[in-house]
Amino acid sequence: MKRYFFSTVLVLNIVIALSAIIARTSEQPKWITTPAKELVDQARAVTKQVTVDDLKKALDTKADLLILDVREATEYEAAHVPGSVNIPRGLLEFEVWAVAPDRNKKIFVYCKTGVRAALATKLLNELGYKNAVSVDTGGDAWMLAGYPVQTSITDEEVVIMPTKKEAGSSAKLQ
Repeated sequence: MKRYFFSTVLVLNIVIALSAIIARTSEQPKWITTPAKELVDQARAVTKQVTVDDLKKALDTKADLLILDVREATEYEAAHVPGSVNIPRGLLEFEVWAVAPDRNKKIFVYCKTGVRAALATKLLNELGYKNAVSVDTGGDAWMLAGYPVQTSITDEEVVIMPTKKEAGSSAKLQ
């Protein structure tokens, strides 16, 4: 009974969080109107961008890869791609060496929407990582696609199913 209650509360919290994500995707982020947009556009232009479907295919083939989540620790704990490692973008150049000493390793970098991932991937390329790619739409698109996420709260996998409205949407999240 206690496990059922906890699972129900967890699912409700995830649904509420997903609803907030969907509501925010219709609003234009404030940084879009600042010079930061130029930095992000430049990072996307010089890094390889892949989709969440590309990441899912790589995971399904059991390829030797590192999935790097560059969001903040609290974001990662709430929900993340199963098997991913969290290094917040602000600590990346200091901590990446511990999880990826081989600069030839295939690394998929993701964040919430693909913005921090593009910047982090550019940094990884500058540090000599030759096979780092950025997931262009991030964790939001991963969840909207219905792919499983894991939570550090219970260390269990959950699947968040998109509604019909989101399921047909292929709009790029910002």
